[in-house]
Amino acid sequence: MNQSEKADHFKSLHVKGDPLVLYNIWDAGGANMLSKAGAAAVATGSWSVAAAHGYDDGEAIPLAFVLQIVERIAQATDLPLTVDFEGGYSADPEQVAENTRKVIRAGAIGVNFEDQVVQGDGLYSISTQVARIKAMRQAAESEGVPLFINARTDLFLGTDPAAHPAQVAEAIDRAAAYAEAGADGYFVPRLSDLALIDQIVGQVSLPVNVMMMGDLASIKEVASAGVARASFGPGPYFTAMSDLTERFSALK
Repeated sequence: MNQSEKADHFKSLHVKGDPLVLYNIWDAGGANMLSKAGAAAVATGSWSVAAAHGYDDGEAIPLAFVLQIVERIAQATDLPLTVDFEGGYSADPEQVAENTRKVIRAGAIGVNFEDQVVQGDGLYSISTQVARIKAMRQAAESEGVPLFINARTDLFLGTDPAAHPAQVAEAIDRAAAYAEAGADGYFVPRLSDLALIDQIVGQVSLPVNVMMMGDLASIKEVASAGVARASFGPGPYFTAMSDLTERFSALK
């Protein structure tokens, strides 16, 4: 498949109630191993890519270096590759568009794109994030690739789960606006209440993505809530590094 065909195929893998499982990797070796294990697609995690190369999360790793990593992963596997692109490495829609062109040219067919202000406070307003998503979509169209934009909201990230029920209405409003702007999926990391996930799935037109961490441990359970994509964020990196240190410690 060429890059556009991979993007179309990747989109088709998002099925409500039968989620695409993405076990996030950080390098070409991981992508190759998952390909041999039967993965349908590969996805990077920003925290994992940064940590694996000695950087903090939050766009601390230079964009040029990220693009090198993306290009190497894309060259090493025939699977569709979606990239955790954080905030697009800019607040400005025009620069987001330019950076989107770069990540597409590096081989990505999808991106996670978040609405928190990276290295700042809070979330972008809905209107501001809509402008950024539109710029990203227009850039993808200019490249001739139907980039899968997985619009991520950080409403639930780092907040008290007791507050999550009151945040659902805004999450639904953001999803509707992001869909109209050109997003293909909606990501709600750290939302772990299955009833709330089910509520969002029922009122959002986009396929919903959850992060399998904490209370979310069963693919079967999130599938029953209608989720179309289940990803693991930095979890695989934590597990791999824990295994590495435990094995080394056992040698002593």
